Amino acid sequence: MTSQEISLLPADNGRLSNFCGQLDTHLRQIEKRLQVEIANRGNQFKVTGLDSSVKAACAVMQKLFASTEKEELTAELIHLAMQDASIDEMLDTSATADEPYVAIKTKFGLIKGRGANQQAYLRKIVSHDINFGVGPAGTGKTYLAVACAIDALQNEKVRKIILVRPAVEAGEKLGFLPGDMAQKVDPYLRPLYDALYEMLGFERVEKMIDKGIIEVAPLAFMRGRTLNDAFIILDEAQNTTTEQIKMFLTRVGFGSTAVVTGDITQIDLPSEKMSGLRHVLEVLKDIEGISFTFFGTRDVVRHPLVQRIVSAYEAYEKKNKAE
Repeated sequence: MTSQEISLLPADNGRLSNFCGQLDTHLRQIEKRLQVEIANRGNQFKVTGLDSSVKAACAVMQKLFASTEKEELTAELIHLAMQDASIDEMLDTSATADEPYVAIKTKFGLIKGRGANQQAYLRKIVSHDINFGVGPAGTGKTYLAVACAIDALQNEKVRKIILVRPAVEAGEKLGFLPGDMAQKVDPYLRPLYDALYEMLGFERVEKMIDKGIIEVAPLAFMRGRTLNDAFIILDEAQNTTTEQIKMFLTRVGFGSTAVVTGDITQIDLPSEKMSGLRHVLEVLKDIEGISFTFFGTRDVVRHPLVQRIVSAYEAYEKKNKAE
């Protein structure tokens, strides 16, 4: 066990109150996540715990206090800041210290990878033509891919963005859904629309869709096409068949970038069908020029409960396999 003392300057009571939270709830949140003890008097703080945990806690405290100058701290902001300064990454900083930092400018702010794994994902997308992002819900796989697509379009690296999803969900058949084909598949593509609206604004996205600069389509519509000078994202790829994902990957043309995202623990295909994503990870694992990023529970950037839920399911599945 080690202890470290830090002073947070300037000694501004308003900012210290914002930093500590009501009844020190923010300090308790940091203690619980990083397994440390924090004692304070005024702007003097003493952090006690394992060496790596103390370093991570001090780093995140300095960062959070700096942000109190401009914003009101919330439990979510603190969770995300600790995601950036997770203990595993603190121990592994030597491996990533020399890598370039990637940040993407959008109309509504700067988007950057939270933590080493998301940063590595962004770097790979920039430098590879075909990329796979595989991991549980809330790890930013699709969101960061959409951000890269918008950045490529705005910098004229591609002429259009194509967002694709397999229209297979929990045994539902499209024929049972009301409306024409576009209305039938629309619910499946909603998460992609949401990411676009957040980064570009509703009106601009609608205009770009009308002009064909952004195309949102079910996977079946890709058959027979060759996609040049495009940024193509296949989301929820765990719900593709082996034939479908092969068809998709062979659509990629010159000047194009493809990102395939999915979570192999949430497959909605009928039980007799092999997941195309699970299959392709084995088939292409040694092919040069294709990047793979695997996300884990520590990369989850949603509500802290999501992280615990993902961990609980992983532990349960491991236990069942062992039995």
